[in-house]
Amino acid sequence: MGLDLSTLKGAEGSSHAKNFRKGRGHGSGNGKTAGKGHKGQKARSGGSSRPGFEGGQMPLYRRIPKRGFTCRNSKDIVGINVSVLERFEDGATVDVAMLVESGAVTNPRDGVKILGNGEITKKLTVRANAFSEGAIKKIEKAGGKAEVI
Repeated sequence: MGLDLSTLKGAEGSSHAKNFRKGRGHGSGNGKTAGKGHKGQKARSGGSSRPGFEGGQMPLYRRIPKRGFTCRNSKDIVGINVSVLERFEDGATVDVAMLVESGAVTNPRDGVKILGNGEITKKLTVRANAFSEGAIKKIEKAGGKAEVI
């Protein structure tokens, strides 16, 4: 038996029948109160409380202290020291993808900044989102180039 569109079926238990016809008589299995039980707020039309409402009790989001401020426009930059660049061979062009591939950076997030801690002896062309002044001096002293992406 071949696999074609007419034989496709969802996995067992992945879907269930929806009852579209609520409140259409007791023969339908969903008549009278139409699955809403007897009385109460949730049985009324328009009767549902907003998200986070706890029946008049002070809700969790108002009980917990709020502190500080988070800027929505801030960037999460990953810092890498110049000494990490020693692992690449002389004359290579090092970019963010190569740093991830070599394991120097696991997740580049919003960008990579090269910092000036450590020493570098190899002549490298480094392409990153940002550089510190010390890092630029050390890279150029070794005969390399620092290019901002």
